[in-house]
Parts: sequence; structure tokens; C-alpha cells
Amino acid sequence: MKNKCAVVLCGGKGSRLGLLGKKIPKTLLKAQGKEILWYIIKYLKFSGFNHIILPVGYKGNQIKDFLNKNNSFGIKIEAIQTGINSNIGSRISKIIDRINQKNFLLLNGDAIFDIDLISIYKKHCKKNYAVTFLSGEVTYPYGSIGVVKNKVIDFRRNLVFDQLKVRNNINYIGYNFTGICLIKTEILKKYNSIFKNSKNFEQTFYPKIIKKYLTNLIKIDGFWHSIDNIKDLAAVDKKERKNYKYTVLKKIKKFLM
Repeated sequence: MKNKCAVVLCGGKGSRLGLLGKKIPKTLLKAQGKEILWYIIKYLKFSGFNHIILPVGYKGNQIKDFLNKNNSFGIKIEAIQTGINSNIGSRISKIIDRINQKNFLLLNGDAIFDIDLISIYKKHCKKNYAVTFLSGEVTYPYGSIGVVKNKVIDFRRNLVFDQLKVRNNINYIGYNFTGICLIKTEILKKYNSIFKNSKNFEQTFYPKIIKKYLTNLIKIDGFWHSIDNIKDLAAVDKKERKNYKYTVLKKIKKFLM
């Protein structure tokens, strides 16, 4: 089986979760009795990823304890302490030498999803893209991606696109970024010195790559739900009439068990 690597960012503090975020890392919050990280690892394994790297930070020992207690995943999982207050660029820089595959998946550890990563990964490798961004219906986007005639032309951290630019180019379309993307490893390593000390990895790395290399954007058809606060957690954890997200997650959980 071909080795496939995924980096799941798990180091941040759940500041919008109040007291709950002070007790445990956000990725260990439970939805329908299972941790967010459990869903992520199980789905990545199903999608053929057999090497998962977890750059941990805040309460990272709890994540390591979770892995020790759930040692039946059957794939290689590394939890690497990257500093409690480190930014994303610094965390990625500290684990970059552990990525041995030509391409890898980068994602955040606070989202549950049901996406066809198998075909997306194949297309990314076949077309030799530097980065493939995944876009979807996002409540709290991790950035906005500008596209003209199916070509990615820019990336912005804020949600408001330059209105003048939109008026001057009727083909300019903004897409929400889910925080999930496939990246060519050699390009990430090439720009390591630039983003490792930056305060904003997305705004430092992605715009440079878009300008210089061939990139792609795919609008996902499957389920994707980021858990940023208590309300987001309740949306998939609370059984209510006509709660679409609860029903979908229940099916995902049953499939992964």
C-alpha cells in the first residue's frame, strides 16, 4: 500500500469554548460520545492515510494519553509537542522533517467531515498541483480563495473581498476555505524559512504559492463541520427534531465503528 501522510493541527487553545476549552484540547471534545480526533483518525485511515502527524501544544499530554488508550487504530500516529503558544507556521516547521511523502494532507483538528479524499488525493498527485484547496459551506472560514475562470489567483485571511476588484472582473469568485488542503512537500520545505516565524501561516505561505505555482480548488460535496464553540458542538451532539447535522454524524459514526 502506498504511504500517505496527514498533518492534523492540534496545538491551539479552545478560547471560544469557555471553561470547557480550559479543561481539554478542542480536538478531544466529544460529539455523540466520540472525540473529534477519533472521527478524524478513523476517516483518514479509511481514506488510505497510514501516517498521521499531530503537532500538539496546549494540554498536549492529554492527546498523547488519548492515543495510548486508543492504540488499536492500526496506523502510525505521532504526537509531537510543538510549544504551547506556538503559531501554526512554527508548529509545521517543527514537524516538517517527519513528512517523508511527496504530497501530504494538512487539516485542522477541530472539524468532522465525510469527504472523498481518495479521489481528491489522486487528482492532486496526477495533476502535480503545488496545493489543492478544499472549499465548502463554512461558518467560520479559514480564509477566502479568489478564482477567475477556474484558476486560483489569490488567498485572503479575511472574509471581505476587494469589492473594486470584483466589480472590475465579473468572473472573480470568492470561495470559503475549509482549512483542508493537499500540499507538495518539497514546496513546503522550500518556503519553511519564510513561514516558520510568521504570525499567520495561511497569509504568508498560500499567496506566494498561488502566484508562483499551479494550484487547484475543489468544492467538496460531502459533510464538513468545524467545531469552534459550544453552539457548533451542540449542532452535531444534541439530538433534536430536524437536526440534519446530528443525523449525518450519527451515520458517519456508525460507518467508522
